[in-house]
Amino acid sequence: MSTFRLFDLNDAQRTAVMQTAGPVLILAGAGTGKTRVITARIAYLVALGVSASKILAVTFTNKAATEMRERAVGLLQDDVAAKKLTVSTFHALCVRILRGDIERLGWKSNFSIYDQGDCLGLIRAIITRTAAKDEKLDPNAAQALISKLKNDARIAAGGAPREDTLIGAVYLRYQAELKRMNAVDFDDLLLLAVRVLREHDDAREKWRDRFHYLMVDEFQDTNRLQLDLVSLLAHGQPPNVCVVGDDDQSIYGWRGAEVSNILEFEKHFPNPTVIKLEQNYRSTNAILHTANSLIKNNPRRRPKTLWSEHGAGDKIRVVPAPTEQEETAYVVGEMHRMKSAEEAGSWDDFAILYRMNAQSKAFELAMREGNIPYRIVGGQSIFDKREVKDLIAYIGCLLNTDDDQMLLRIINLPPRGLGDAVVERAMDYSRTHKMSLWTAINEEGFLETVTARSRAAFRSFGELLDRFESRMLEPFADHAKVVGTLLDEIGFYAELRRTCKTEGEATAREINVRDLLRDLERYQQRQPDGGLRGFMDRVALDRDRQEKKKEEREEATPQVTLITLHAAKGLEFPFVFLVGLEEGLIPHERSRVEGTVDEERRLLYVGITRARRRLTMSYCVNRTKYGSAVSCAPSTFFKEISPAHLEMVNIKQILNTPATETSARSHFARMREAMKGET
Repeated sequence: MSTFRLFDLNDAQRTAVMQTAGPVLILAGAGTGKTRVITARIAYLVALGVSASKILAVTFTNKAATEMRERAVGLLQDDVAAKKLTVSTFHALCVRILRGDIERLGWKSNFSIYDQGDCLGLIRAIITRTAAKDEKLDPNAAQALISKLKNDARIAAGGAPREDTLIGAVYLRYQAELKRMNAVDFDDLLLLAVRVLREHDDAREKWRDRFHYLMVDEFQDTNRLQLDLVSLLAHGQPPNVCVVGDDDQSIYGWRGAEVSNILEFEKHFPNPTVIKLEQNYRSTNAILHTANSLIKNNPRRRPKTLWSEHGAGDKIRVVPAPTEQEETAYVVGEMHRMKSAEEAGSWDDFAILYRMNAQSKAFELAMREGNIPYRIVGGQSIFDKREVKDLIAYIGCLLNTDDDQMLLRIINLPPRGLGDAVVERAMDYSRTHKMSLWTAINEEGFLETVTARSRAAFRSFGELLDRFESRMLEPFADHAKVVGTLLDEIGFYAELRRTCKTEGEATAREINVRDLLRDLERYQQRQPDGGLRGFMDRVALDRDRQEKKKEEREEATPQVTLITLHAAKGLEFPFVFLVGLEEGLIPHERSRVEGTVDEERRLLYVGITRARRRLTMSYCVNRTKYGSAVSCAPSTFFKEISPAHLEMVNIKQILNTPATETSARSHFARMREAMKGET
């Protein structure tokens, strides 16, 4: 018994659901209810008498597939039909195909699927055996190139890369090794499934007969292999293929997605029914009008205009900030103000969206200073970066030399002649004698068992930590300055630079370390009695919160979301801050050379349409890059956006305005809470 009701849908959605025969292209703009349409279409087909076993719905992620299945099952309310329904990711579907038919290609049906780490190890070994003495090939770069080759339609069609190139030889040997071990990687799942269906008529007909109705979600994100898979599975003349997507949200070209799949759908599936979903259920018309005015500047797109019944809403704020410090101060201040004024009910209502992962750092530190809980999505926390972990380990050892984990991280950093073998011997000694590693390396009984060179290195290291620990304990010690002196003395920055591949990477990593030192300095100024231990406790709590599973974090304390524009696709938030909208960041400087400005425009469009109630867009007039102040120009995309719903914000006036009584009370309340935590 289905709970599906056609009159719950708007006119365009209803048309999309009821058009079940032949190829169908549903152009679903942002927030127009595409998942609702797909699941309603499944329920409608079942209500017409189509067996659920003949329906296949394909999407990209396990999360999306799970949500789609749950919503479809909720509409069907039929356990038998629900069990027969196939809702799958592309990769899971390919596994099903290959488990039944991979033997046609020379593998056994019990093949193993190698993850990225397994594959990288195999590639590294093959490069070692294959490369000549004067040839170099980075294993990570080779893995990326091999993945790109496997998603090349020519390789899928039976071609092969040239063996007279190093990458070609590595590719061919890598594939041979996988086959010898009866294993495949994730790219192989798609590649080999397409080969099976293309090369074996009986296998293709078997799978076509298995599914008579095929639906594909997020079609704008498909690559050529995925399009080929859909074409090979399509049943009937004309085939009953329904794809749902939005060319305006095609933002994954850098990982192989081809927007031409949706723009040229008619070439692959002639005479389709094309249906546009333009009524947005998420945002205000001010936000949608702004998004529409931007995206219409893309020359190759299927025209559509989003609209809403939510009214005009607040104007979009445009905030020019002198530097990134004022930009972060404004954003954090606005969130505090809106929370205090009860415009926002929870920290979960806020999101900060940016083009590059590196942009999160300033906001992350500002959130910590402002006592705002946050989570980072689609990027690496500053506390997960190797150089920051190294610095924290040094500070931790000055506070507690008996922390074996911290000590192991820095005992030979920078290299001081203490290799893995002698450190392992010290660990064995400490375990045998039930003492800490620190005690062991200072124990004469142990030192007598190692070489004179290792003995001198252990003693020098011990003396170093003892000396700086004493300096930390001096009255009125400037802890940030002491740690900085320690780093200079051991050559920390020189070693950091030595291990980097590029000058840009080295500078960025050094800035991360110096930022944490500045954070320690600011902590000392705000909490003079907290000391180094108080700072480390706060760091530990922040790291602990971020290392928990995302689901656990979301269920606990409400948090502001810090997220890249790419990772934000598919999400929505009441209040969105789009930051760093500068030329060179978005559109990214590479896009001019690579000819991908259209995709950058789509990326900003995705960011704008994440906002439900209020949108703020900011840019910096000057930004610190690689340690120096550089002048910035606002993104050229601002020239394309209609000014009808925009208002310019004078950031200096706002930052210099005295706090209201309400916000002041809120500030003192936060101070009282902080003081409670210290008692």
